[in-house]
Amino acid sequence: MTDISRAQVEAALSGYTDPYLESDLLSAGCVRDIRIDGQRISVDIHMEYPSEFLKDGIGQMLQTALENIDGCAGASVNISWAVRPVKHHSELEAIAGVKNIVAVASGKGGVGKSTTAVNLAIALAKDGARVGLLDADIYGPSQGIMLGIADGTRPDTIDDKWFVPVEAHGLKSMSMAYLVTESTPMVWRGPMVAGALMQIMTQTQWGELDYLVIDMPPGTGDIQLTLSQKFPVSGAVIVTTPQDIALADAKKGVEMFRKVNIPVLGMIENMSMHICSNCGHAEHIFGEDGAERLAATYNTQVLGSLPLSKYIREMADEGTPVVAADDCSEVSMMYRHAARRTAVALARLAAASDSAIPQIQISDE
Repeated sequence: MTDISRAQVEAALSGYTDPYLESDLLSAGCVRDIRIDGQRISVDIHMEYPSEFLKDGIGQMLQTALENIDGCAGASVNISWAVRPVKHHSELEAIAGVKNIVAVASGKGGVGKSTTAVNLAIALAKDGARVGLLDADIYGPSQGIMLGIADGTRPDTIDDKWFVPVEAHGLKSMSMAYLVTESTPMVWRGPMVAGALMQIMTQTQWGELDYLVIDMPPGTGDIQLTLSQKFPVSGAVIVTTPQDIALADAKKGVEMFRKVNIPVLGMIENMSMHICSNCGHAEHIFGEDGAERLAATYNTQVLGSLPLSKYIREMADEGTPVVAADDCSEVSMMYRHAARRTAVALARLAAASDSAIPQIQISDE
C-alpha cells in the first residue's frame, strides 16, 4: 500500500473554503501542522477569530475530506483558536486585560446602532470570545434595558474605587444607566460628559477581554473625540440605513474615524428591506444598496444587512436581544455572520500590526 503524501493532504484540506476568511485554510495560514504516520493523518488547525461554535463542524468536514484520500486508515483534526490584539504604534495607554476595543457608531440617531452593538457583542460571546459592552451614550443610555437589567441595579464596587461590570447574556456590561435613575436627565456640558466616559472606561474592572464593544452616541462630538484621543481603539463599525440622509451622516462618521486614524472595519445596514408579515412581499422602503455604495467609496466592506423587523425590536425592548433569544434564528444568524466578519477584519489588522513592527537585530559586528 502506497504511503499518503503531504501533497494529497494539502489538496484535501484546500477543498474547504472558510466563508469568513474567504479562503481555504491552507492559503490563510491556519494549518499549523500536518503529521502522516503511514496511512494515518493528524492535522492541527489554528483559527484567529472566535470559532468555538464552528470548530466541530469544520473539523468534521476536514476529517471526512482526509479520510476520502485513497489508502487513509484514519484522520484526526484538532482545531484551536485565539484572538490577537491589534497593536498600536502610539503612546495611548491600553486598558489592562482588554485586547481589542471596537466602536459601534453612527452619524445620526435612529438607525439601530444600540441594537446592533448589543447583538454583535452577544454574537461574539456565543462564538466563545470574552466580551464586554460599554454604553458610551451618556445622555441616553439604553443598553441596560436591552440587556434586561432591572432599573435601579447598581454595579458592585471594589475599595470604593473600581466598578464591577454587570453581567448579562454572557457579557460584562457598564453603563451610565447603572449609576443614575431611569428618569434622571444628564444635563451636562461636554467636559463633564468626557470625564464620565473616562471614569467608566478606566475605573471598571473589565478583567480579561477579547473585545470591548462600545455603543457610541450618535454624531461626531466630544465622546467620539475623547475615545479616539485617550484610548487605543482597534476599529470602528459604522451603522446606517439605506436612506440617503442616513448615508450622508454615516459618511461623516467614516471621515471622523479616518481623521483620527481609527480603521473602519465595515458597515452594517439596518432596515435594508421590509418583509410583509402577511404576504411575504419584500420591499426596499428606505432605498437599496446604499451601504454597498458607501463601502465601495471608502474601500471597506458591508459586514451585514438586517431587515426592518418587528421581532428585533420586540426582543430588544423585552431585554433579550435576538441573538440571546434564539441564536440560530434567521435574523440572529445575520448578526452572527456580521460579528464573525468583524472578528476576521480585526484579526487581519492584528496580523498587519505585527508585521509593521520593525525587528531589531543585535550583533557583535
